[in-house]
Amino acid sequence: MRFALPLGLALGLALGAPALGATGDQAPLKTMEWSFEGAFGTFNRTDLQHGFQVYKEVCSACHSLNRVAFHTLSEEGGPGFTDAQMKALAAGYKVLAGPNDKGETVDDKGNPLMRPGAPADYFPPPFANEEAARTANGGALPPDLSIIEKARVGGPNYVYSLITGFGEKPPAGFKVTDGKYYNPYFLGWDIAMPQPLSDGQVTFVDGAPNKIADEAKAVVTFLAWTSEPHLEARHRIGVGVMVFMIVLSGLLYLSYRRVWRDKH
Repeated sequence: MRFALPLGLALGLALGAPALGATGDQAPLKTMEWSFEGAFGTFNRTDLQHGFQVYKEVCSACHSLNRVAFHTLSEEGGPGFTDAQMKALAAGYKVLAGPNDKGETVDDKGNPLMRPGAPADYFPPPFANEEAARTANGGALPPDLSIIEKARVGGPNYVYSLITGFGEKPPAGFKVTDGKYYNPYFLGWDIAMPQPLSDGQVTFVDGAPNKIADEAKAVVTFLAWTSEPHLEARHRIGVGVMVFMIVLSGLLYLSYRRVWRDKH
């Protein structure tokens, strides 16, 4: 059973922060309006491209995007990059080259052979393996972000709340573990990830506002797309099916009236 912390509650109300329950309980998530939610939801292309920029410049240093292929960046329903832009973005990454014509997979220094990314390649991970990832992050394993918004309760609101939830003062009596950070939207409140975003950290190519909230909104939208790249097509099919069912129901009703009109 959960119990309230009077002092924590008082601090939360005084600071305008969500009221917390028992120590370590996740705070109520921030509720945002997302263009992609609902039966008619669609992705905002500007937010998708901004979100890709935030992922590339900030998140990709620790988090992988293993399920996303470069070619999807220019496909229908995606961020709206042109084929030329997509190919240039892909070429900016280095991926494992595989055996060369001599059957070699490493160079003369023992380093893996690499080549520029191609449209068919997937985003390469930032670390060679899980051990390397944990070593670089104090023992914590940064999760892959491909389907993070499908994997977490609260979806986009959870991710938005988490990455904008740093900087608050912990409630009285709660001690943040050494090497970790306080975030009331993370279960247990102790999170290994430091604050990822700051005002002006990412300069959008079109000069759009880039406060923390803007950067967070953009990358959450991008990660919503990586979690469900065919969302818009699914919505179109769903709406079409509903229209068909309504029309069919009307025709069946009229047919029923015509057949049974003289039987009563």
